[in-house]
Amino acid sequence: MRRESRAALPGGHNAPVPAFGEITAPLLIVGLAPGLKGANFTGRPFTGDGAGEALYPALLEAGLARGAYAARADDGLVLMGCRITNAVRCVPPGNAPTGQEVRTCGAFLRAEIGAMPALRAVLALGGVAHRAALVALGLKASAHPFAHGAEARIGTLTLLSSYHPSRYNLNTRRVTPGMILAILVRARTAGEP
Repeated sequence: MRRESRAALPGGHNAPVPAFGEITAPLLIVGLAPGLKGANFTGRPFTGDGAGEALYPALLEAGLARGAYAARADDGLVLMGCRITNAVRCVPPGNAPTGQEVRTCGAFLRAEIGAMPALRAVLALGGVAHRAALVALGLKASAHPFAHGAEARIGTLTLLSSYHPSRYNLNTRRVTPGMILAILVRARTAGEP
C-alpha cells in the first residue's frame, strides 16, 4: 500500500506514522489508522482528515493542547499531558485495517505503552482501537466490551473508550463534538490518585 500511496501522493509522508506528543504524558490516545490523505500524507496522527477536524479543537478546549490546529504537521500545535498514536501505523488498503495488520502493529502499541513512564490512562477511539489496546495490555479483547464512555481499571491504568471522531460518526450523530470533549475531559484526570 505504501508504494501506491507514494505514487498517488508523491509529496506526502507515506510511511509508518509515529506517535505525536511527549513520551512523559500521563494520557495516551489511541486511534484506528492513518488516513490516506490525512496522517499518511502529513506524518502526524489525525492531521489533515475529518477526524482531526473534530479531535484537535476538542483537545484544545479540554486543555490538552495549545496553539492552533491548521491540518499540517508544522502548524505549531503542541499537546499537553497527552500523546496520540494509532492501533495501525500505516494506511491500510481501502482505509479498513485487517485483523492481521492490527496484530502486526500490536507490538508497536505495546512498546508505546511500555515506554510511557507516567502513563495513567489510555483513551481508545473506536472499537478497533479499544480491542488493540486491550490486547496490548495483555487482556483478551472480550475482557472489557467496547462502549462509548466505558471505563475499566486495568492494573495501574484506566482504559476509557469512545466512538471514533470520524466524519461518518459525526455526520450520523453517533458521536458529537460535545461527546468528544466530555470524554477528553474525563481522560485528562483519569487514573489520578
